[in-house]
Amino acid sequence: MSQFLIIPLVTAAVFASWTVSVWGADEAVLKPRVPSDQLREARTWTNPLPATEDTIEKGKKLFQGKAFCVTCHGRDGKGLGSDIEPGTLKGPLPRDFTDKDWQAARTDGELLWILKHGSNGTAMAPFIPLILTEEEAWQVLLYVRSFGQNRDKPEVEGQP
Repeated sequence: MSQFLIIPLVTAAVFASWTVSVWGADEAVLKPRVPSDQLREARTWTNPLPATEDTIEKGKKLFQGKAFCVTCHGRDGKGLGSDIEPGTLKGPLPRDFTDKDWQAARTDGELLWILKHGSNGTAMAPFIPLILTEEEAWQVLLYVRSFGQNRDKPEVEGQP
């Protein structure tokens, strides 16, 4: 292989790995955070609330207010709140809720389990029942699911 081909390939590889580490993309983004011995049960839990405009709006208000999810996951749901500098957090960063692969891989039950128990090895603490009721958590999850849909258009301030 000629050095004219090797140099661009090495440069691209270095840049790609630098970008992943700087922006903190979790290398195992599709790996469940629920312990394997509890995963099967958690996957059976389903959201009892309908995904209506009203319940999604309630979830949005909780996400941006009482539950303070916005602090780490950002208003845009991408996983870096506006006050978090890339590279300052250690370990897996908050999930990017706009990632359609992640949305498809995780069940609502798994996400509720994390809200109940936190996520070991991350900064995600338990929120139920200290911060949210289980019903409020389901509302937040409906809003979280909305990040994975219709993301081709930018979010307008004050609208989901």
